[in-house]
Amino acid sequence: MAEESDLEKTESATPRRLQKAREEGQIVRSRELSTFALLAAGFFGVWGMSGSIGEHLQAMLRAAFTFDHASAFETHRMMAGAGAASREGLYALLPILAFTGAAALLAPMALGGWQLSAKGLEPKFDRLNPIAGLGKIFSINGPIQLGMSLAKTLVVGVIGGTAIWNRREEILALAAQPLHIALANTVHLIAVCCGMTVAGMFVVAALDVPYQLWQFHKKLRMSKEEVKREHRESEGDPHVKGRIRQQQRAIARRRMMTQVPKADVVVTNPTHFAVALQYTDGEMRAPKVVAKGVNLVAARIRELAAENNVPLLEAPPLARALYHNVELNREIPGQLYGAVAEVLAWVYQLRRFKTEGGVKPVAPTELDVPAELDKGGVSDEEADQEAADTLNPANDDGVSA
Repeated sequence: MAEESDLEKTESATPRRLQKAREEGQIVRSRELSTFALLAAGFFGVWGMSGSIGEHLQAMLRAAFTFDHASAFETHRMMAGAGAASREGLYALLPILAFTGAAALLAPMALGGWQLSAKGLEPKFDRLNPIAGLGKIFSINGPIQLGMSLAKTLVVGVIGGTAIWNRREEILALAAQPLHIALANTVHLIAVCCGMTVAGMFVVAALDVPYQLWQFHKKLRMSKEEVKREHRESEGDPHVKGRIRQQQRAIARRRMMTQVPKADVVVTNPTHFAVALQYTDGEMRAPKVVAKGVNLVAARIRELAAENNVPLLEAPPLARALYHNVELNREIPGQLYGAVAEVLAWVYQLRRFKTEGGVKPVAPTELDVPAELDKGGVSDEEADQEAADTLNPANDDGVSA
């Protein structure tokens, strides 16, 4: 049952899935919305410019039907008159064409925006499969689309027919009116009928847009397994990423071990913590931590320090403060300057003792370490993780300890 539920497309499309569909030319569209936008643009254009359109039409008819006896026998008059009438008609309808053209371009932006995709133009011969075509006809989408078409036709037809029937007397009265008045009233009646048709199309578009949005997102739904696979592809397998991070930490700590022989001193807890410090006068503003670790890592640092004659100093509060408050290859904070200065002074005295002899210097014990910097030990989980990352032979990427 769990496997079946993972294969069912119950999850909403992810942003990556939506972007991929958009790149393939799959964008939500509503033909009814585009039709409504075109009709609305034409309606407002005719309504707002009915006077100008009437004047152009009147001029066109006057030029077409006004001629003298001699002109009636001229053979070229018909083509010239047709050209002039065409230009006058174009001037009359040019604003309407501009409105409808803008509506045709802007209507798609209301839902999915514009998208130029070459994949949408690729030929798909599977669409010519008659069996697949029959499957679409008898699918659930077929009756829904048929119902939408019938509802659109019924709504628009009823509203348009009602508008014409209620104004039948005005339409019949046009024959008895002067030409210029009849033309103006005709344009006005056309605009009114178109306005009522637009109102009907608004109802159809208001029903179609939510359906198209639902249908689009339903088509792009994903199964739980697809979501997991996409997450792995985009973010990477968490197990693999964890293994990579573990290897990176191991390599970094192994590289850290190569800095222990160069350190001036290693401060210990004495067994749980070990921090290696280095200071070069004139090159560093303050001493910095070049290696640190706990438990097994600390033991390895102490071993390397002993093998390379790096002094070891047991100072538990200072070791804990350095471990918790200073990152690798970072300078120590100002609150520890005094304590570390005492340690380095002891280191320099010890070097002089080894080369010149004399009285062996006494290791400092009472170091000034602020209590807020001494955060105590680390959890067993942190210590085990650090040890596993550092000492796991499988993580050896050419960097040896």
